[in-house]
Amino acid sequence: MVSRPNSYGAVVLGGTFDRLHDGHRLFLKVAAELARERVVVGILDGPMLSRKQFAHLITPIEQRIKAVEDYIKSIKPNLIVQVQHITDPYGPSVVDKDLDAIVVSEETLPGGLLVNKKRAENGLSPLKVEVVNLVSEESSGEKLSSSTLRKREAHIAGKL
Repeated sequence: MVSRPNSYGAVVLGGTFDRLHDGHRLFLKVAAELARERVVVGILDGPMLSRKQFAHLITPIEQRIKAVEDYIKSIKPNLIVQVQHITDPYGPSVVDKDLDAIVVSEETLPGGLLVNKKRAENGLSPLKVEVVNLVSEESSGEKLSSSTLRKREAHIAGKL
């Protein structure tokens, strides 16, 4: 159950955000709606991408940052949107004392709990954890993911 709109001053979330799809849009929309003032988005880059399927097909970081910024601004233009690349699982979530909540998926909930553990170690207050349900792909009923989209692209290109 996600809180009411404008429940928090500042909300944080993270991900790869490759090939912005409906799952990403839902995730970002929830974060934007929950925030009154600021949304902070960490976008995975560098060594964090090496474990991803078809990592060589991931869109360059600059394009992913722009897509995320543009999408959030299209939902709530008055928000301060801070998008940065992160090279560890935590990014700004464990150092920014002015954050109030973290938006996670059912799949990334353990990471959200680790963020709060790390915040406690850093002497920061815990974040309220808001869980967003995943979006299914219409054709297969499986979780919609960038990995699936990259796999499909590789298959079409004959590189699978």
